[in-house]
Amino acid sequence: MKLGQTLSLRRDLLPDSWLVELSRLQDNVAPFPAADARYAVEVALGRPAEQIFAAFEAEPMAAASIAQVHRARLPDGRAVIVKIRRPGIRDQIDRDMRALVAIARLVLVLAPGLRRYQPLRIVDEIWVNLRKETDFRHEARNIRRFREAFREWPTVSAPDAIDDLYSEAVLVQEMSGGRSIGDPSVDGPRLARVLIDAYLHQFFVAGLFHGDPHPGNLFVMPDGRLCFHDFGLVGYLDGRTRRSLAVYLQAFVSKDAAWMLDAAVELGLLGGSIDRPVFTRGIEEILSDFATRPLKDWSLAEAVLRVARLGSGENLVLPQNLVVLVRALFLVESALRTLDPDFKVLDMLLARGGAMMEGVLRGGPPTSASTRLKTEAALAAQDLPGTIASWLHRAQREGGGPLAAMRHASPEAQLDRVGNRLALAIVTLGLYVAASLLMLDSAGPRVLGDLPLFALLGYALAFLSSFRLMRAIARSGRL
Repeated sequence: MKLGQTLSLRRDLLPDSWLVELSRLQDNVAPFPAADARYAVEVALGRPAEQIFAAFEAEPMAAASIAQVHRARLPDGRAVIVKIRRPGIRDQIDRDMRALVAIARLVLVLAPGLRRYQPLRIVDEIWVNLRKETDFRHEARNIRRFREAFREWPTVSAPDAIDDLYSEAVLVQEMSGGRSIGDPSVDGPRLARVLIDAYLHQFFVAGLFHGDPHPGNLFVMPDGRLCFHDFGLVGYLDGRTRRSLAVYLQAFVSKDAAWMLDAAVELGLLGGSIDRPVFTRGIEEILSDFATRPLKDWSLAEAVLRVARLGSGENLVLPQNLVVLVRALFLVESALRTLDPDFKVLDMLLARGGAMMEGVLRGGPPTSASTRLKTEAALAAQDLPGTIASWLHRAQREGGGPLAAMRHASPEAQLDRVGNRLALAIVTLGLYVAASLLMLDSAGPRVLGDLPLFALLGYALAFLSSFRLMRAIARSGRL
């Protein structure tokens, strides 16, 4: 059951008809006895249930393959839910997954062509994630991180885990609920803006996002806040991935196929040997298809998935965080259209996400043909100091580079030469950074359409300094 549910996330691997069938798998199973549930709580929390709860309902409110949930009330009167892991489930998962690994190895022997789909890696990811899903301490940490990320937000909420009342096998959490996002009485357009703001914040600021925002996990509280439930499936985006995602969005909105290809490789949607002309034409076809649709029907999730599927699966490399990201994007877009059928996703991404993406890219939303240059300049400005430092360290370690000259001939003359080269290199670096900042700030008069004159002059001086430095090194015969 869990394998089928997990495979339903793999839009990059399976055809849509399979995904529809797999998504129908519901792990509603018979609950385990109330006595076993109470015993599991007492073992996990180290106290009799009567000392923990003022009331504990024996009949579970929901039961699934991993856990079941009971209503309860704390001594201070707070209503809570108690999520209890099914006894013996960890051992059963390990047995089943070991069997699945053996099956996957046998399949690879019988059908070597399936190696391109990396089934053993996928099985290993499923195993790791099932173990995380059955460790409720992990879910409690996700809840706390999410709540901290939205601590100052009056429009977003998530029920907290109760201090000292969660463990690997038990999670006690505040009771929370409300109206469904599909309820016609809710303010759909306002909540759509809240939802897009919340996910932009998760993607580009927090680096942690709720991976399963289907209607059952989103509620509208009586005070109008949007409440997120169930943090068993959470995605993580490190700084580099957040930056790559922002670049991909810029390229998509700019309808630049070559830039989208570069961004897709950087993001991790594509890997292996890339035939650039073929893939660029494929992305151009995708963009042409979107261009014929009304703007409200544009889908970033679909664009991500269609690019990932280019190359007949030979270039599929999606790691788990991107699998969860694609799922979340599809579900978010579906929820947005439930809240507001005329919602224009891309318009809202640009209107409300510009400031957040600026914090990642050090640049604003695309407004002209110079967008790519500005964005790439921002990235170069961030990376250049580390690149130069790495190069100097490597050159010194390998016995080459400007510092090696100190070992030969006249020490005073060589020291002067090396010092001059280092000074010129630092000045050149400063020119590149200053020109990039001027490009981002768009300061001063403009030439060639929309390019700042002072930034171009800075790049020109930096290029001349670079040329002089390279010529000096070339004449010395040492790098």
